[in-house]
Amino acid sequence: MKFTDNYSDKIRHLKESLEAAEAVVIGAGAGLSTSAGYVYTGERFRRYFGDFADKYGFRDMYSGGFYPYDTLEEHWAYWSRYIYINRYMDAPKPVYNRLYNLVQDKDYFVLTTNVDHCFQKAGFDKHRLFYTQGDYGLFQCSVPCHQETYDNEEIIKAMVEAQGYKIDGTGQLFLPEGTKPEMAVPTALIPHCPKCGAPMTMNLRADNTFVEDEGWHTAAMRYSEFIRRHEGMKILFLELGVGYNTPGIIKYAFWQMTDKNPKAVYACLNYGDAYAPKEIEDRSICIDGDVGEILGRLTFSQQSEEMLI
Repeated sequence: MKFTDNYSDKIRHLKESLEAAEAVVIGAGAGLSTSAGYVYTGERFRRYFGDFADKYGFRDMYSGGFYPYDTLEEHWAYWSRYIYINRYMDAPKPVYNRLYNLVQDKDYFVLTTNVDHCFQKAGFDKHRLFYTQGDYGLFQCSVPCHQETYDNEEIIKAMVEAQGYKIDGTGQLFLPEGTKPEMAVPTALIPHCPKCGAPMTMNLRADNTFVEDEGWHTAAMRYSEFIRRHEGMKILFLELGVGYNTPGIIKYAFWQMTDKNPKAVYACLNYGDAYAPKEIEDRSICIDGDVGEILGRLTFSQQSEEMLI
């Protein structure tokens, strides 16, 4: 069911539900990061991958990520840029910071399919985060021969710098004027598994080779325990930018938990896709719009009330 109530009334209702909630469970999908400026097409794509686009005809970052390059040197040239700008550079817009300001004093937990680390960069407690689909900042064995992951920040920086890029004091990646980037990294920088010697790959869930390491399982247990401790309480299930690629992880689970708990409220903030089932429509707040803009209006509403007090 698509909700068509007054937009301002929905913002007010969401604000009241957030204030009344004894716990907030945030479910975040790709739409949240898109709203924060992590777009994979257009000017941002051309700025960092114009050479690959010209050579192969790519029109977006995803296409380049799946291309079967002839060499690992070229593969890692592409992927090191991809990882750096989408993991180690700050999001262009402060959407995650707005979200943190809204929930920092609440008892919250974050369940996300995003892999860009934006929550921790915005100040969220890492012990209250469950990255279900991996992290751009981690490598794993491509086989995999063991269930461990490895931080990749230093090697990724070395790869992008070897292509001619520079990193300024704020962490932004740029090319010096007149510089043409290399489209391959030195062979010595190609990462290999420290145990079996096979090539490393990103810790991203794509098939049954995805490594769920000790940190992944610990986060899963923390999430389960959070849900268990708050059963029957006033919970706001706040879904942000979640689509239908993997709806069972967040969307369907939030619907089911809301349905089982008469004190729970389900909120869906999404651009063009804000829906809830008929069974929970009386306890749902569905707002069709840009997530960052909605959070901004919610923040403004909260600040205005505080000024009056």
